[in-house]
Amino acid sequence: MKHLIVGLGNIGDEYRATRHNIGFRMLDAFAEASNVAFEDRRYGMVARCRVKNAEMLLLKPSTFMNLSGNAVRYWMQEEKIMLENLLVLVDDLNLPFGTIRIRKQGSAGGHNGLRHIEQVLCTPNYARVRFGIGNEYTRGGQINFVLGEWTEEEEKLLPERLEVVKEIIPTFCLQGIDRTMNLFNSRK
Repeated sequence: MKHLIVGLGNIGDEYRATRHNIGFRMLDAFAEASNVAFEDRRYGMVARCRVKNAEMLLLKPSTFMNLSGNAVRYWMQEEKIMLENLLVLVDDLNLPFGTIRIRKQGSAGGHNGLRHIEQVLCTPNYARVRFGIGNEYTRGGQINFVLGEWTEEEEKLLPERLEVVKEIIPTFCLQGIDRTMNLFNSRK
């Protein structure tokens, strides 16, 4: 069974440490723990790994956030991956910092990367891991907050939260979305 695990972010050094790139960072943490390296391929950086009988294609799109659906569609078609085997890792302004929520489906919630994936796939019915980045910004400061770097305190707490994500990915692939939600959505 083949799965596509997509971390959303923006390419380029200027975005590397920003809140909006937590999708890339989650995927990087999992790839490092799985001892696999990314290679530059069509529409993004790609790595392959296996956990038991689950084959995973890890994807960090190079299309910029707002066009992420193009990369997702290409790799789903190229690898013949079914919609129920897609998992998208993404930042979420509506969740407090470090909160992790897994959803089977849902709205884009104002996230342009999710919105584009939904448009391209013609459905909001795909699994996603939403990583809370908080919303501690002043009125009109949303873009600067999202594209801003983590605070020193947040950076200290990120490794522990990334450990949880490293458990979520193989659980999704081996046990499915419902079991994954039951196991991890109740965790603090």
